[in-house]
Amino acid sequence: MICRGVIFDLDGTLLDTLDDLADSMNAVLEREGIEPYPAPAYRYFVGDGMEMLARRVLGIETGQDERVHRCMAAMSEEYKRRWKQKTRPYHGISGLLQELERAGVPKAVFSNKPEAFTRLAVTELLSGWKFDCVRGARDGFPCKPDPRGALAIAAALELEPETIAYVGDTDTDMQTARAAGMFAVGVAWGFRPASELREHGAARIIDRPMQLLEHFVVNRRSSGTSESETP
Repeated sequence: MICRGVIFDLDGTLLDTLDDLADSMNAVLEREGIEPYPAPAYRYFVGDGMEMLARRVLGIETGQDERVHRCMAAMSEEYKRRWKQKTRPYHGISGLLQELERAGVPKAVFSNKPEAFTRLAVTELLSGWKFDCVRGARDGFPCKPDPRGALAIAAALELEPETIAYVGDTDTDMQTARAAGMFAVGVAWGFRPASELREHGAARIIDRPMQLLEHFVVNRRSSGTSESETP
């Protein structure tokens, strides 16, 4: 399928944020008297917003809102201090963004990370590329997998949803893409296994960022860019 625009998830798709997220929340857990989790466990804690992250690490499905919100606030403060200590773009992302930009493909970021952190991460760690829309979690607006945020981005890009590749690394992303009527692309380098992405409706699984270019009209011959040359 040939697409005209792309919406990227952020954590686990463009940026490897896992260690900074784990370190921040583990600092909160230690203050709560709870044994910290190893960083790989956070692959299944993150992805559905700050409240769900807090509930999962605390083992609280419903109720105890005061404790959950206290931990959310503490996590926010911890994350402000260390959000880019270990976070970096995945290998090959810079080359992919370069090629998409050179071809004039509209690009957006849509994350369940709080919007302030989403914008900060894009501004500081992906500053070399233009994103036409950057959107994170907002008060009063549903998080993914509700498709309304993705559809609002499509409208801002002035593209029909079915012409957009939605690229992410979790079941939440695949559900969002399908609910919005977009082309669901799962990335195998992220936080969740390819089997989960397929189970939740991925139309394509890519193992390397440059494979996404197969779904766009991009002439790479003149640029000399190769995935092995770009971080």
